[in-house]
This record gives sequence, structure tokens and C-alpha cells, in this order.
Amino acid sequence: MCEANAYLRDGEKDVLFMESVDTIEPYENGLKLVDIFGKQQFIKARIKEMTLLNHRILLEKISNI
Repeated sequence: MCEANAYLRDGEKDVLFMESVDTIEPYENGLKLVDIFGKQQFIKARIKEMTLLNHRILLEKISNI
């Protein structure tokens, strides 16, 4: 299986946002994540780092300017 878990950077720690992410798409001012079961989540964030070997995606919230 090639899916990864998405984490959201919260200060100094990373909080699990979504498990088994299969697809990430740009969407409006953020991202649309879809898991292997078809569940979708939208978040105003950008990809900070991806480590696919470790099945890990790190997201960072986009601040409203």
C-alpha cells in the first residue's frame, strides 16, 4: 500500500490530520485530501514536507492575509 498519513504542524508538534491519504489536490486556497475509502477533507494549508518512504505528509496552515 502506498498511502500516507497527513499531519498538521501545530506549533512545535505534528498532529495527525488524516490517515491513509491516497490523493492530494490543490483546491481553492488550500488542499483537498482523499483517503483510500473516498472520504474527503478540505484544509487551508500547504505541503510543508513529504517523506513518502515513511508514508508521511506534513501540512502547514495558510494564514489569512
